[in-house]
Amino acid sequence: MGEQRSEQSAKAAKPRKSTTASTAASASASPPRHKSKAGTKTESRTALVRRARRINRELAEVYPYAHPELDFENSFQLLVATVLSAQTTDLRVNQTTPALFAAYPTPEDMAAADPEVLEQLIRPTGFFRAKAKSLLGLSAALRDHFGGEVPGRLKDLVTLPGVGRKTANVVLGNAFGVPGLTVDTHFGRLVRRWKWTDQEDPEKVEAEIAALFPKSDWTMLSHRIIFHGRRVCHARKPACGACPIAPLCPSYGEGETDPDKARKLLKYEMGGQPGQRLRPPADYPGRPAAPLGAAE
Repeated sequence: MGEQRSEQSAKAAKPRKSTTASTAASASASPPRHKSKAGTKTESRTALVRRARRINRELAEVYPYAHPELDFENSFQLLVATVLSAQTTDLRVNQTTPALFAAYPTPEDMAAADPEVLEQLIRPTGFFRAKAKSLLGLSAALRDHFGGEVPGRLKDLVTLPGVGRKTANVVLGNAFGVPGLTVDTHFGRLVRRWKWTDQEDPEKVEAEIAALFPKSDWTMLSHRIIFHGRRVCHARKPACGACPIAPLCPSYGEGETDPDKARKLLKYEMGGQPGQRLRPPADYPGRPAAPLGAAE
């Protein structure tokens, strides 16, 4: 029940003023009225904190439905799915895990799995041999040291094979309701573009961003930043001209600024395409993804 409540708590209230599509369209129709000096060396600490928190508020209106984009029903499934998500998309993980969890619903089941059978089940996610070794190891550790239950403490989670701080924070924030920052590639890219930090090391990024926000904001902030990175603020060509927080971004102009061209760069529900989850939350405004092998 706690895990069900924690996933439900990741859903924010509906936007007060507009839908996501209209918010993005409105932003793309009018680029920033001025070049912000935010994020420069002269920005004070107080100004940085205010700007960072305003961006978070704006993202909350754009993505009131932000959520973990991995399908899961309990903490063990979320842990396994997060380990599998390394070096692949959440979509591919979501397409792979139904058969995996049907075969191995508990840590005890997965710990006893035939390695070759397990490897073939997770093969679509890539690096399947290394991932199978991690899954077998963490499942055995859960069975032998934690009574077959996923622990709810960071110091315990990071002792599991294949589990680092990022994976641990995903599980803590979304299965146990313990605030945490998920510093993945999207998160790191955006917070550096916004000049919240210039750090590259994930732990240093986590520490600096954590200091800008109340602890209670950390989990949802992570979801919003990752959503924005996947949909609008892409690595190679960000859709600056369709970005709803462009006036607050010191890196505006690194990507496409023409509104019409920028809108064509939007992904997932922002671009009218399916999302990454086969079973998204009820308030998700886009279409569910297709199962593995189905025509999309």
